[in-house]
Amino acid sequence: MKDLVIIGSGPAGLSAAVYAYRGMLDVTVVEKQPFSGGQIVNTEQVDNYLGLCGINGFDMGMKFREHVDSFNVPFTEGEVIGIEQLADKKGFKLTLDNNDTIETKTVLIATGASHKKLGLEGENKFAGAGVSYCATCDGAFFKNKEVALVGGGDVALEDALYLSKICKKVYLIHRREGLRGAKVLQEKMKKTENIEFLPFYEVESINGENVVESLTIVNNKTKEKKELSVSGLFVAIGMEPHTDFAKGIVAMDDAGYIKASEDGITDTPGIFVAGDVRTKNLRQVVTAVSDGANGVYSILSYMEKEEI
Repeated sequence: MKDLVIIGSGPAGLSAAVYAYRGMLDVTVVEKQPFSGGQIVNTEQVDNYLGLCGINGFDMGMKFREHVDSFNVPFTEGEVIGIEQLADKKGFKLTLDNNDTIETKTVLIATGASHKKLGLEGENKFAGAGVSYCATCDGAFFKNKEVALVGGGDVALEDALYLSKICKKVYLIHRREGLRGAKVLQEKMKKTENIEFLPFYEVESINGENVVESLTIVNNKTKEKKELSVSGLFVAIGMEPHTDFAKGIVAMDDAGYIKASEDGITDTPGIFVAGDVRTKNLRQVVTAVSDGANGVYSILSYMEKEEI
């Protein structure tokens, strides 16, 4: 039986692996992808991680993985599809998509979350070349340029306000007239001169050769089409945490994020969580790395207390 199984090898999971090794735990990392790094591998350039300014996201993920590999931490390729508590309640059995099972004393869930996409042709093509799902990550690359942002919730409004301080102009595109975001954010948005709100509009196409050059948007009431000359498209229509396999095992909020604070402790003893998959305000590489360290600290404390 393992001391710890870490599910996921993004920044949170890899950070946890380092701290588990340092804590002399018998640990393995389960990853469904053939590579590590999580969402960060899709980022063209990372400008906000201390000491690695300007690094390509894929290269950052590889550096993180190389660090863990230098400790010979074992990895298991596969997807966890189920977790169940052992009969003696002193551990868990994880079932993988190939029907293999792993028994472990503790579990750290670090499966991350994915940004919801618009589903447009060319959206993947321009990812990292004008299309972004994180204003705080990529906004600085569009200084003094015109950009568009799709969304109508708190995150979309906060992102629009953030971008307005960097960009020459921000088009806020929303398919309805009413915004879901907090009234105070709506008022701030209305008072910001370089934000133009475009209600009832949806993006029909993303245009350009190698980078985003313009958008074609269509009014879903009048069918009127417009061409917006923009250098960037930010998408803020929500995220989807990867937690289906843990439903009924740990408490989650309405969106499916696992409820836990920075210590990573869930309502199920022995199961911990780290990174974007937990309830939190800021989802960045640096907070994910911190979560991984905090989670393992909590695990070590738990194992000492329970004498397992």
